[in-house]
Parts: sequence; C-alpha cells; structure tokens
Amino acid sequence: MKELKTILYAEDENDIREIAQIALEDIGGFTVQYCADGLKVLEVAKGFTPDLLLLDIMMPEMDGPTTLRELRKIEKFSSIPVIFMTAKIQSNEVAEYKALGAIEVIAKPFDPLTLAGSIQKAWMQYCGH
Repeated sequence: MKELKTILYAEDENDIREIAQIALEDIGGFTVQYCADGLKVLEVAKGFTPDLLLLDIMMPEMDGPTTLRELRKIEKFSSIPVIFMTAKIQSNEVAEYKALGAIEVIAKPFDPLTLAGSIQKAWMQYCGH
C-alpha cells in the first residue's frame, strides 16, 4: 500500500491554515503544500503532484468542488483521492461531496489533535486496508 506523505491543501482562512499546519505537519508528519484558494491550487498543481487533495468547500474565486472538477481535467490529477473540509455537513451535502468523488468529508471546526488520524483513516479505507 502506498504511504500517504504529501497533501495539497486549499483553505482561504489563515487561522485555520495555521492550525491545520500544526495538525498535519507536526502531529501527522505530512508534507503539505498550502493554497489560499482554488486558483492557486491549479497553479501549484503544475509543479506538485500530491498523494491526497484536501479542499475547503467554500473559498473565494473558486470553491472546492469547482477546483476538483478543474483538477480532474489534468491527467496526473484524474485519480488522486480528495477529502473535503467544510462546516456544511448536512447529510444531503455530504452525499453531494461523495458523489463528486470525495473519499471523506471532515467537519469544520476540526480537532487539530485528531485531524491527521482522520485523514490517515480515510486514506487506509480508500486503499482497501
């Protein structure tokens, strides 16, 4: 099974990015490339191919689902798993995100101590372990 090492993370709020940085890098041990919005993700994607995409749903310029649709047009991003992070977690919304191909939907606000574990668990399930 491929080990989860690199994450491309899009989140427009600085304070949330800072908390996630501690959760993902210091606690999770992941290498993370941070972007403030979907347009930046598309720019970074030209030179960085992560193991996993972590996308906020609501962002200015280009939201998470639109960003994902655009990334899927790039061959090397056609099958990279995605996890959405959002405060909008009604069951119909979660079903919609899963229909877009999300392997997991993580509720915001998230617990920094368990975020890396939740991501790792979703990765393991996705990889079939």
